[in-house]
Parts: sequence; C-alpha cells; structure tokens
Amino acid sequence: MKIKNVNISGLKIIKTKMFFDKRGFFKEIFKNNLIKKDFKFDVMSLSRKDVIRGLHIQTKRPQAKVITVVYGKIMDVAVDLRKNSKTFGKYYSLIISDKSEYSFYVPEGFAHGFLCLSDKCVVHYKCSEYRHKESETTLHWRDQKVKIKWPIKKPILSKKDKIGKNLDFFR
Repeated sequence: MKIKNVNISGLKIIKTKMFFDKRGFFKEIFKNNLIKKDFKFDVMSLSRKDVIRGLHIQTKRPQAKVITVVYGKIMDVAVDLRKNSKTFGKYYSLIISDKSEYSFYVPEGFAHGFLCLSDKCVVHYKCSEYRHKESETTLHWRDQKVKIKWPIKKPILSKKDKIGKNLDFFR
C-alpha cells in the first residue's frame, strides 16, 4: 500500500493492493501504519444510480474517513471547510469503483459526499469518530461558491441534503 497526496493538504489517495486469480480478487483496504489514526466506527451505505449523499460534516466531534467502494462506481467529493486553510471552499473529486486499486482518505474538517454513477453502489466508510447527530450539518451539493462539477442536474437527495447550508455558514 502507498499514499498519494493531492492538491488539497490532508486529502490522500490510498493505493491498495489487489490480487487476482481465476476465483476473482482479494483486496487490502487499509493498514494503520499508513495513516496513524484511531478509527472507531465503520458504516456502509447502499445507493442507487443518481443518488447524492452529502456533503456531510460534523462540526463537533469531527470525523476523518477512509472511503472504499465495495460495489459499483461513485464520484467522491471532499470540500475543505477548515476555517484557517488556504484552500477553504475548494474541493477535490475523483471516480472510485469496486475495481479501483485505491481508497480515499478525507481528514477532519472536510465536508464529504458522493454521487452513485452505477445502477447501485455500496460504499464503506471507516470513521475516526462516532456519529454525533447534534453536530451533523450539510453543505449544499450545488453551492454557488464551491461550484462542484457534478455530472447530473437532478439528483436523488434526502430531505436533509436538499436544504444544505451555503459555504458562508462554515466561515
């Protein structure tokens, strides 16, 4: 496994190892010695095509996450909401699938979300902190200052995600 930094400080792509044979594949997903973080909580989601989940952040008890696609294909997005960051309000996106040889590390202070690009997708999240419902909030998926280039105009959204906050709320 190897770590690749991207153009926003803190975000990392974890290059995983996949081993193929006639039965299929075996994939290493995470090793603690690469990202020295105490991950307390693992969750999975199942989404159908055109669902956007996010862009979520916990303002108290912030979470770092390792995102891995177990099935399907997603456009994964992280938005820097760290108040003193030089890249506040900037985003990074990438396409991840079950065939990808990588996972995506999103540190504390970033809003995170994804768009399901395949008929269905199963996404595994490794989280450094437990869910803290009282401090959960959402950055609006179509915030006019962040300007994420989503490849969809009318996604399927939860009620919470439809009424996300604008970027200025997080300053």
